[in-house]
Amino acid sequence: MRTLQDFRIFMETARHGSLSEVARQMDMTPAATSAAVKRLEAEIGAPLFVRSTRHLRLTQDGEAFLKHCEQAVALIEDSAEAIRSGASVIRGTLMLSAPSDLGRNALLGWMDEFMAIHPEIEIRLQLSDRIANIYNQPVDLALRYGEPPDSSLIALPIYSENCRVLCASPAYLEQHGKPDSPEDLKHHQCLRFMVGETIQSQWPFWKDDVYASVGVKGNRTSDDGEAVTRWALAGHGIAYKSKLDIKPLLDSGDLVHVCPDWKGQHAPLNLMCADRRLLSPAVKALQVFLTEKCQQ
Repeated sequence: MRTLQDFRIFMETARHGSLSEVARQMDMTPAATSAAVKRLEAEIGAPLFVRSTRHLRLTQDGEAFLKHCEQAVALIEDSAEAIRSGASVIRGTLMLSAPSDLGRNALLGWMDEFMAIHPEIEIRLQLSDRIANIYNQPVDLALRYGEPPDSSLIALPIYSENCRVLCASPAYLEQHGKPDSPEDLKHHQCLRFMVGETIQSQWPFWKDDVYASVGVKGNRTSDDGEAVTRWALAGHGIAYKSKLDIKPLLDSGDLVHVCPDWKGQHAPLNLMCADRRLLSPAVKALQVFLTEKCQQ
């Protein structure tokens, strides 16, 4: 900033009483330092120095201005240092949409940890299994499974290895038997998920080079992923869930991985936004944090 430089030149000239000495110390020409003082005098409308052949001394106005100038420069320098030292502090508001099951059973706890690490962050969380329109809804980011439905969206990868798996409660499997292959699902109650008006009744699977797409039926369907999980826990049928959603339940034994030799639909988790200008340090920190949590 030219004015800040002019202030510094004025302050050093007042201290040394010599424009040539200030020019030498600041690696400038005497003409440049003289011009800086003249600019300040023109802006203030009063002379700051009484000039003699060999020495400069402050005028009465110059002495008064020097006190204000020192305070102003100190304030600017302190503010600049605060910004520089705070550059590593992650702050801002994250308006995030996330799937209901992942949101309630994992993300809420993860966000507590994230905000403990970054206390200057504010979270506005929208939980819904309907794909958020981040152009029209009050969200900046959408945490979603699968490939981005809109090629214009920017997808930040969170967990690319995720896939869907079959799962059921031990009680259901004890009562109805355990399927040996996806084809056996035709003889079971299947807990289906609905996106919009579309019921997901065709479940794909892969085993080595073998592909199978099985049509399933059941007496329970919901557009809420957590509702499907709760039905599975209650023993009402077999669900086809994102492994990331139910990993704690598989680890605890509350749900059992059915047909583990068969891999379900690939369901990578991405953090999506509409504009690269939204990729703030807070968003990038969130991406790194969520990636680490998903891989644990």
